[in-house]
Amino acid sequence: MKQNFLAQVNFNDIYNRLHGEGVDIKVGTRPIQAATPADLISTIIPYLYVIAGLILFAFLIIGGFGYLTSGGDPEKIKAAGGKITHALIGFLIIFLSYWLVQILEIVLGIQIF
Repeated sequence: MKQNFLAQVNFNDIYNRLHGEGVDIKVGTRPIQAATPADLISTIIPYLYVIAGLILFAFLIIGGFGYLTSGGDPEKIKAAGGKITHALIGFLIIFLSYWLVQILEIVLGIQIF
């Protein structure tokens, strides 16, 4: 017999949880604690950094490939150089945002990761 693993929650439970009252959500037969928006953000942030890093790597590869296959055409070289430049600027933004989050953890005394 299959167990139904759909969360059994009503709107009153969600309202109470958002206003600071703890609500247990049952998934199947296992109770789990409802997540706060801060918990969800803390869970998502590390994955966003990984995805951003993969996108950065892809743009560096695409820009480098475009530069290698430009055949001396100045417009293609400029376009490829622009992709590489934008990828490096994106890396700088990712790097600075990561360290900003780390500093905020220390200054505010909260656990983000």
